[in-house]
Amino acid sequence: MKKICVFNQKGGVGKTTTNINLASYLSLEGFKTLVVDMDPQGNASSGLGVDKNKFNWSMYDLFVYDRDINSLIIESDIIKNLYLIPSSINLAAAEVELINIKNREFLLKEYIAKLNNSFDFVFIDCPPSLGFLSLNSLVASDSLIIPIQCEFYALEGLSQLINTINLVNQSLNKSLYIEGVILNMFDSRAKLSNEVVSEVNKFFKDKVYSTIIPRNIKLAESPSYGLPIMLYDEKCKGAISYKALAKEFIFKQRRSGL
Repeated sequence: MKKICVFNQKGGVGKTTTNINLASYLSLEGFKTLVVDMDPQGNASSGLGVDKNKFNWSMYDLFVYDRDINSLIIESDIIKNLYLIPSSINLAAAEVELINIKNREFLLKEYIAKLNNSFDFVFIDCPPSLGFLSLNSLVASDSLIIPIQCEFYALEGLSQLINTINLVNQSLNKSLYIEGVILNMFDSRAKLSNEVVSEVNKFFKDKVYSTIIPRNIKLAESPSYGLPIMLYDEKCKGAISYKALAKEFIFKQRRSGL
């Protein structure tokens, strides 16, 4: 079971979109995949068609009430092999409620170790900040995927992002490594987008996936229907790109012997 955190401190870079669609395509390829929604906004949950108001539990109950993690798992009724632990707005209060808990950054790691089901991949969707929830996600993960928006401010935050990863490596999770970097919201007509692609490739080198996700209105629309892009419009540019990204991801996993 490989645990992967989709993380970037900057908001609006496509973390949740990547989490939903990469996990969905991997499930379609036969990999048993669990999405852990660690963002109090719960966008990964709603983007996978889960009505958060229908459930009386979420990640909040795991942290605050020490509920059995296996009892929180929901099996997707739209994609085979896809599972979810939903989030809720209550999760935002967990950091305050657990302020006196010793080693609280390791809670999610301990909970995930108790999973009964043999998942191939666990994808953790993080909030756009470096707080209690993101730290738990980074500590619980084997590796992280970094989505980067093809815009100027993405480059501005790179050094801060790397500094954060280094700090986690030094004190909380020494084995954490960068799985890959995804270039998101690419506009081939914009000179700046091409410049960002060039700079990110210089910075991360072979960690950058060759598949680039274009700016695509269908990708933006699909979460409002509670559908991953493959079920919303499988022929749009966004769907074709995420399918290619999943193939590239699988190829790299097999090449590394996983």
